[in-house]
Amino acid sequence: MMKEKLINPEAVEQCRREMLCEKEYDDLSLIFDMFGDSTRLKIMSALFTSELCVGDLAALLEMSTSAISHQLSSLKKTKLVTTRKIGKNVYYSMADEHIENIYRMALEHIRE
Repeated sequence: MMKEKLINPEAVEQCRREMLCEKEYDDLSLIFDMFGDSTRLKIMSALFTSELCVGDLAALLEMSTSAISHQLSSLKKTKLVTTRKIGKNVYYSMADEHIENIYRMALEHIRE
């Protein structure tokens, strides 16, 4: 690492102490990646309201079940959605309220 002359070494040191570990930044990046696709945002928006199966989400968003399944797979891998199986149907819901809070804050920001 190149040694730079610091203008405010105290501030740099304070920031250094507050930095996350690399894995936490990687995990955070994955969460924010999920917000980078409008289809995933639509799915999340629907799941904030109600638990739904793939077919219902496909009908709601006027998309194929395979396209919805693909996006749900990504959301499930990042632990943003959970599943519950009843017979042959798998129902999806948001894992917790944290993601909805991020979604609502971002929406509020763009509406300002």
